[in-house]
Amino acid sequence: MPIFTTKDKEQIYYKDWGTGQPVVFSHGWPLSADAWEDQMLFLASHGYRCIAHDRRGHGRSSQPWNGNDMDTYADDLAGLVEHLNLRDAVHIGHSTGGGEVVRYIGRHGTKRVAKAVLIASVPPLMLKTAANPGGLPIEAFDQIRAGVQSDRSQFFKDLSAPFYGANRPGSKASQGLRDSFWLQGMMAGHKAVYDCIKQFSETDFTEDLKKVNVPTLVLHGDDDQIVPIADSSQLTAKIVKGARLKVVPGAPHGLCSTHKDLVNQELLTFLKS
Repeated sequence: MPIFTTKDKEQIYYKDWGTGQPVVFSHGWPLSADAWEDQMLFLASHGYRCIAHDRRGHGRSSQPWNGNDMDTYADDLAGLVEHLNLRDAVHIGHSTGGGEVVRYIGRHGTKRVAKAVLIASVPPLMLKTAANPGGLPIEAFDQIRAGVQSDRSQFFKDLSAPFYGANRPGSKASQGLRDSFWLQGMMAGHKAVYDCIKQFSETDFTEDLKKVNVPTLVLHGDDDQIVPIADSSQLTAKIVKGARLKVVPGAPHGLCSTHKDLVNQELLTFLKS
């Protein structure tokens, strides 16, 4: 398996498909690079080099006790980019992965970055605070922590419903898709899954977003039950200079799977622009 070794000697698994301009994918919680296969197969078939890694603690990567924080995630991504000597790369992040992408840019700049895509992403800040009154209360994230601790397996099975909108009338989200979510979640280490909740909910990415100076596409479904659009992508698109916001009517959080044809075409159009 392709493996990159981080500065603190942890091993990061990644997929590297196709040739051409590099497109680097950062996945959401609690998933793995497998969540991007619909996009990778499509874009690699259209002349792009598609690279997706399993974040530390997730998938096939190492499961360390330490380092399950957004700064380290971003540094791991930077290390992978340098290891593969990627230049003129397009970085695409979904959910927590969108936070990883903007923190990577905030910490390491855009010297190697051509464009960015943030899909149903957590920035600027998910947590409700005095400065962010539209966010979600800490109790919502405490409930996630409690669910993960009490019965992680059942929690992931249940979470897959709102994640893909399977709890909505007329949903076409299959049981197989929901099973894939469960499988990817169960591949992650329990410590990493628990730690990451704080990272995606309490990290303020506002200053990182201000440093994004490359063409940026912000893509989000307006029926996202996990990361509500009003206090995430709609705010992000205002902070990132020149960003284009594309709202997908009726799409859930997991739109890269449920609306993959639309997402794929949006990505291809943006990459070619």
